[in-house]
Amino acid sequence: MLNSTALLLEDSYRYCAYVTRTRARNFHYGLRLLPPEKRRALYAIYTFMRGCDDLADEAPLERRAEGLWILRRHLEDALQGITTAAPVLPAFHDAVTRYRIPGEYLHAVIDGAEMDLRTTRYPTFAALREYCYRVASAVGLVCIHVWGFQGEAACRQAEACGIAFQLTNILRDVREDADRGRVYLPQEDLERFGCSEADLLDGRHNERRLALMRFEAARARDYYHQARGLLSLISPDSRPCLAAMAGIYEGLLDHLERARFPVQGSRARLSTGRKLAIALRAWWRYRDRGGEPPSAP
Repeated sequence: MLNSTALLLEDSYRYCAYVTRTRARNFHYGLRLLPPEKRRALYAIYTFMRGCDDLADEAPLERRAEGLWILRRHLEDALQGITTAAPVLPAFHDAVTRYRIPGEYLHAVIDGAEMDLRTTRYPTFAALREYCYRVASAVGLVCIHVWGFQGEAACRQAEACGIAFQLTNILRDVREDADRGRVYLPQEDLERFGCSEADLLDGRHNERRLALMRFEAARARDYYHQARGLLSLISPDSRPCLAAMAGIYEGLLDHLERARFPVQGSRARLSTGRKLAIALRAWWRYRDRGGEPPSAP
């Protein structure tokens, strides 16, 4: 018979699975390809980080700083085994402990969310890269601890992979970010291409904006290239997950380029069928290594 502690932990993991299924539009397809223990660990970690993103982007302005302060306290408590403050924490603590995830990466994600409260423009790519490291590369470094990895090269490539994913997100979300008062593309790049912020958001044909966006897409491609070797440096049973995630994000970048980086209308995204096809190809290639075929949400 399960004791109350075990029941609480299982309830927490079920809660995290529900949040991931309903909120992780791109990541869920890859996570489904993991063996069950690794999958549910990343469900728990995703759920905690989803709360961080939601506080930075969706909470009332006057509550965001306080909310992130409370979240950091929850993180510090969870790292010490105190897990009663929120339903995600028992599973989150279990996953972080089981896979020996360094707390510094988790704190970095909150640091990145706090940057969104005080920084709305980035003068240089070096400044933007620091932000990308915190909100995305740190997540990649957490993931490889769950996946299993070999050597420092895996850490460097996970960092590059995170930057590639975040640059893709930035190119997708130009209008949405502007509505929140943020322009992530470096000011030095806008100046280089003679592109004003008004040009950036102009839905009409604009060669300056298109040249800038192609330049940033090429930068993202370079980071995808730098991360190519990561697949061979993680455990075989985790490779379908990474292959699916990378395929979906690069597919999104392809879509944005073909569509000439639209800023009007609804957010650009791959169809469910397209994402499912990418995930199925990843599973088929590594199907003897664990995980299960994905299904449409």
